[in-house]
Amino acid sequence: MIHIAKPLIGDEEKQAVMEVLDSGIIAQGPRVAAFEAAFAAMCGTKYAIATTSGTTALHVALLAHGIGEGDEVITSSFTFIASANSVLFTGAKPVFVDIEPDTFNLDPAKIEAAITPRTKAIMPVHLFGLPTNMEALEAIAKKHNLIVIEDACQSHGAVFGGQVVGSFGTGCFSLYPTKNITSGEGGMITTNDEALAESCKVIRQHGMRRRYYHDELGFNFRMTDIHAAIGLAQLHKLGKFNAARRQNAAFLNEHLQGVGVPVEPAGSQHVYHQYTIRVKDGQRDALLQHLTDKGVGSGVYYPVPVHQQTYYTEELGYNQSLPVTEQAALEVLSLPVHPALSAGDLETIVDAVNSFFAA
Repeated sequence: MIHIAKPLIGDEEKQAVMEVLDSGIIAQGPRVAAFEAAFAAMCGTKYAIATTSGTTALHVALLAHGIGEGDEVITSSFTFIASANSVLFTGAKPVFVDIEPDTFNLDPAKIEAAITPRTKAIMPVHLFGLPTNMEALEAIAKKHNLIVIEDACQSHGAVFGGQVVGSFGTGCFSLYPTKNITSGEGGMITTNDEALAESCKVIRQHGMRRRYYHDELGFNFRMTDIHAAIGLAQLHKLGKFNAARRQNAAFLNEHLQGVGVPVEPAGSQHVYHQYTIRVKDGQRDALLQHLTDKGVGSGVYYPVPVHQQTYYTEELGYNQSLPVTEQAALEVLSLPVHPALSAGDLETIVDAVNSFFAA
């Protein structure tokens, strides 16, 4: 079976973990600090703050910006549910805007109609590794004096207009095992704002600015040095990993037939956390089964948009139509694109897809 995702853990990661274990400093320590510094340098920001997951990175970033009860945050419904749930965790309300049909990202043309006096932030999701149109989004945010929090959990190293995502507003990244790089589990917040960075650090560590003096309500969202050691070793490989993903995607783009392949708008650099095709005429699920039978893993990300999830409809009362999002949920299918694929694997994937449409 060719798996949809495969973390690449090498001797460097194993050695780094053993060095941490031998050091006796296992909780948040010097490896976390080194990982934060290197991650900030990758994004081109002054600061990076490590957390326990992408979800807690989003949660902390929202809290650090003062977002809470009565506030609204505009975001996408076509994403993993953690994006919207992190807004709920603060007491604020996620407000969903429809997406562009080709990029799967927030449609800037539809954002302003969703802005109300309670809107405090826009949280674009750079889905599947493709940056949102940040030029258009930043113009809207500036016009309406809104905070920008980038959900960059799937887009490590992606570029828009020559600028790395996570450096436009406050960036939030996931380091889950299926991401472009992993720390086993973890998250990262990026910012150029010193006061915001300090607030994030306080929130992630029980509200402490100095040991055992708790100035505010906080959480235990600290990354361990074990996770940071893995992440730091992985970060050194990010350029190579992303180049392999882009090369694999280019091969698939050139050879796949019968499906809509991912786009890469001018000025954007896609890093293909997922290689997501569109399958028309209600054939998506049949193609998924065909690929499984052929030994090719695939996945639907995401079959149910957030605004149609049971908790949101039955408990929170969401009842809206997002036609582009809902159509995408019926048609998307992600194929393997990870760096561990061989040339033979890529040929097998292409042959499996094309044979479905040739039948």
